[in-house]
Amino acid sequence: MGKHNEFGKEGEQIAVDYLQKEGYVIKCKNYRYLKAEIDIIAIKGNVLAIVEVRSRSSDFIENIAETVTPKKIKLLVMAADHYVTYHNLDVEVRFDIITILKNRNKFKLDHLESAFYHF
Repeated sequence: MGKHNEFGKEGEQIAVDYLQKEGYVIKCKNYRYLKAEIDIIAIKGNVLAIVEVRSRSSDFIENIAETVTPKKIKLLVMAADHYVTYHNLDVEVRFDIITILKNRNKFKLDHLESAFYHF
């Protein structure tokens, strides 16, 4: 596995640890449906959080959250709809982005709730 993939998996684990500390229950990691993949599906109360994790090193200039493209959003919505329907859930669905910025051996995490589209 390349260093980029290792860092991505490390970022996802940091996000999982953070969400659990914040009271979320992790329902699924790396949920796949057709061409879509949801990094983390977590629930807290009656809110199902569909979480996209973006990990970058400090030399990356672009706003990390803005790297989620309209195509990616469409795929996330499709996969989330499938997950909710398949599991017959009656919950509010929210789309979040967790960004992880690595600077040397330190990590800065930002949790953007309701980052885009509700259904």
